[in-house]
Amino acid sequence: MAEIRIEKTAHPKEKPDSGNLSFGKYFTDHMFVMNYEKDKGWFDPRIVPFAPFEISPAAMVLHYAPEVFEGLKAYRRPDGSVQLFRPQENIARMNRSAERMCLPQIDPELFMEALLALVRTDSDWVPAGEDTTLYIRPFLFATDPKLGVHAPSMCTFAIILSPVGPYFPEGVNPVKIFIEKEDVRAVRGGTGFAKCGGNYAGSLRAGERAEANGFAQVLWLDGVHMKYIEEVGAMNVMFKINGKVVTPDISGGTVLPGITRKSCIEVLKDWGYEVEEREISVDELVEAAESGALEEAWGVGTAAVVSPMGVLAYKDVEHVINDNKIGPLTQRLYDELTGIQWGKIPDTRGWIVKVC
Repeated sequence: MAEIRIEKTAHPKEKPDSGNLSFGKYFTDHMFVMNYEKDKGWFDPRIVPFAPFEISPAAMVLHYAPEVFEGLKAYRRPDGSVQLFRPQENIARMNRSAERMCLPQIDPELFMEALLALVRTDSDWVPAGEDTTLYIRPFLFATDPKLGVHAPSMCTFAIILSPVGPYFPEGVNPVKIFIEKEDVRAVRGGTGFAKCGGNYAGSLRAGERAEANGFAQVLWLDGVHMKYIEEVGAMNVMFKINGKVVTPDISGGTVLPGITRKSCIEVLKDWGYEVEEREISVDELVEAAESGALEEAWGVGTAAVVSPMGVLAYKDVEHVINDNKIGPLTQRLYDELTGIQWGKIPDTRGWIVKVC
């Protein structure tokens, strides 16, 4: 495995106030970068000062969007040490996304070493304030300087870091969700399971419409029948219906295989809950909301961890869930996951990787 070269900045930045961090606004002093050429493979892994990239105006990523990314966090423990939460899962998922987009695979050991080395280099940027973390964004994109639709032969892999506060500044409060009836996020055989920018760009229009009408996000339906629940905004979604936890099946390749989703399912099963991964029709969900069988609903993802839903709107009718309050199971899941992530409760599942 190639040794990672480290070039320290000569001009360290002033760190932002950890009590006033927004999401994704500030960036640390350094970044990891590595290059790829088809006949050469990956080369020159390095940590260098955070700076703009120089790419050709003809670079493939600007025209055909061959790129993928990941998102994870570094957490400051009460004892001052720093740790990651299930980074192996992010590495594996990014390679699956890369395969779908005809981008080269990254050696998992080198990927992990790059993560650890970069976070160690900028470890003093990991905030210690309540609900603050260091957000980690690995990304991979094609740089071939020529037009034409073909598999990339030149790429850049990079990792940048950003100290962040809570994704929702107002805290873990129930949000209003609109069930989208026009746009779709993904279709079978497409890129729904991959973490690529096009999936998110294609979701913006519906999200803007929802926000303009007073909703926090949209609940996506499948792209074929416009009938089955898939995701909520950029998060996976779960429902507690008559005591069981139900979440959309991801085997069809149209739903992102979330790491927080996977963790929630494992925790719920440890607690003795029955978890069903299956198709959930919008009619079933609305009927459960009307009858009171829908006891709780929440989105799950790295950025927000667990986000409760208080109102679900469909065909101009708003259905209130759990009196628009966070449900006990939703709160318990949030407390369990964040407790493990910040090192406030023991990790009994081997999910934590210590950094420094």
